[in-house]
Amino acid sequence: MKELEPLQLHLKRERGLISAVSLVAGTMMGSGIFMSPQSVLSNIGSPGASLIIWLMCGLVTMCAALSYAELGTIFTESGGEFLYVLRIYGSLPAFFVAFTFTFVLKPSSMAAIALGFARYIVAPFYQGCAPPVVVVKCTAAACILFVAFANTLNVRVTMATQVVFMAAKVIALMVIVIGGILTMAQGSLESLSSLDIAFKDTNFGVSSLGMALYQGLWSFAGWYSLNFVTKEVKRPEVILPRAIMIAIPLVTVFYLLVNVSYLAAMTPREMMFSTAVAVTWGNKVLGGWGWVMSIAAALSSFGSLNGSFFSGGRVCFVAAREGHLPDILSMVHVQRLTPSPALIFTTIISLIVLIPGDFESIVNLFSFTGWFFNGLTLSGLIYLKIKKPDLPRAYSVPIIVPILVLLAAVFLVLAPIIDNPRLEYLYVTLFILSGVVIYVPLIHFRLFPGLLDKLTVFLQLFLEVAPTDKKL
Repeated sequence: MKELEPLQLHLKRERGLISAVSLVAGTMMGSGIFMSPQSVLSNIGSPGASLIIWLMCGLVTMCAALSYAELGTIFTESGGEFLYVLRIYGSLPAFFVAFTFTFVLKPSSMAAIALGFARYIVAPFYQGCAPPVVVVKCTAAACILFVAFANTLNVRVTMATQVVFMAAKVIALMVIVIGGILTMAQGSLESLSSLDIAFKDTNFGVSSLGMALYQGLWSFAGWYSLNFVTKEVKRPEVILPRAIMIAIPLVTVFYLLVNVSYLAAMTPREMMFSTAVAVTWGNKVLGGWGWVMSIAAALSSFGSLNGSFFSGGRVCFVAAREGHLPDILSMVHVQRLTPSPALIFTTIISLIVLIPGDFESIVNLFSFTGWFFNGLTLSGLIYLKIKKPDLPRAYSVPIIVPILVLLAAVFLVLAPIIDNPRLEYLYVTLFILSGVVIYVPLIHFRLFPGLLDKLTVFLQLFLEVAPTDKKL
């Protein structure tokens, strides 16, 4: 059977400023702010220090996102870290990025977000006790499948959905903020009433600080979403930095106010041991309407998962187009123009990750691995600024910005294994390095070139997909 000829198919440039801000802020404001506050507080030990952690996370995220925006205007193709590392360092480092992102980072992120959604959506049915693990995971799996199906059908509808969920989650966070203000007006904020009380029991351990930053930065995960879909953004040299400078400060302010509201309604101990902090807050502040916060948190997580799927499938898509993954993953649907094979593949891996994982361990492994590759990418930007300052770029940040974020990335990779090394970090490192077994024979030497040809043709016909123009 003859293989289908490449068609001149292009992913559409449909993302304006509002859509871009909604994608970045909407992807960030998901399960994190409803799941991570108690973990941040538990690791760092005091409410005052936890607020500083949240502020630090916002500053690190802003600096990292602005640095990535410069890379996005130098390399205007979609693909994020994979594309940048490929252009700066070459094929082997780029393969490790694609391999890790496809099999570890994006599936872990999606599984964690889906678990956050599931934990809140089932909470009203299990008041006073923890819901069964099997119920939570089955609900999370159903959520992943639904969002994946929607993303394979229509890009425009999923982005319109993203704007709607963005508005919904902002309203939910505003309810928490306003409720916190009203609670504080009644004189309830004892945990922050003085410096001695606010910083009492602060844990200054390196590992504790690193784990608190992991949990806080998880709530900002998604700041890099636009870099994965640069080819679909109108005037990326303008939209990228503007969207970042609007979305990240907005999210940071919301997160700080929400945490203050949590602390106004709960004692630090209540907050640490809450399994669903927004529900606990709702029961205390809203009384009989506390269940509303469970629905709001679930909808917020759903919107974050939708944005994560939209950007995540593009990395797999671009890596396959560059020859680092099977060709079928670089194809798009001939009518809908969505990278459906890449989205389907990412969905399958996400469901596999979901089976053994729990929220906290998935977040920690995601952060450990993600910040290693963030650091690698930022070192590439520093190299370009020093060695190739004349490269055309419509936007530039001072070199001190990526240097500071690179130092933060080094700390985040090393901090959790300095005081309390765990075998999980060794396992994930060995898994990433095992990618060389695939790269050397199949990518570098290109052995067995016809091995997947028949399967590729079958999947092309079954999924109704075709290769894209290589100039994408």
